[in-house]
Amino acid sequence: MEKQKSDSGNMPEKKFSAGAISAAIWKNKGKNKKGEAVEYKTVSIQRAYKNKNDEWQHTNSLRIGDLPRAVLVLNKAYEHLTLREGYDSKEAYPEQEIEVEEIN
Repeated sequence: MEKQKSDSGNMPEKKFSAGAISAAIWKNKGKNKKGEAVEYKTVSIQRAYKNKNDEWQHTNSLRIGDLPRAVLVLNKAYEHLTLREGYDSKEAYPEQEIEVEEIN
């Protein structure tokens, strides 16, 4: 499999994989509401598969059977960001609050 790159060609800071499912941590730069430069991290998730021509492809669409591995790699990414680096997303975006809502 080829290494995951962003659209801009950047490599992920860290990547966790479980079978065909992977989560990558990306370092980003931006500005907060005050216009101050901040760094923040994002996490992307993807599933690798081979197409009819036996070439590797990637998708962000997961199957039901992929969910346990997705949970595993996302937990590892979260662990890396919070325990090892002491990262807190509130530093970059203090106005964000987490809400979970079920959509039918």
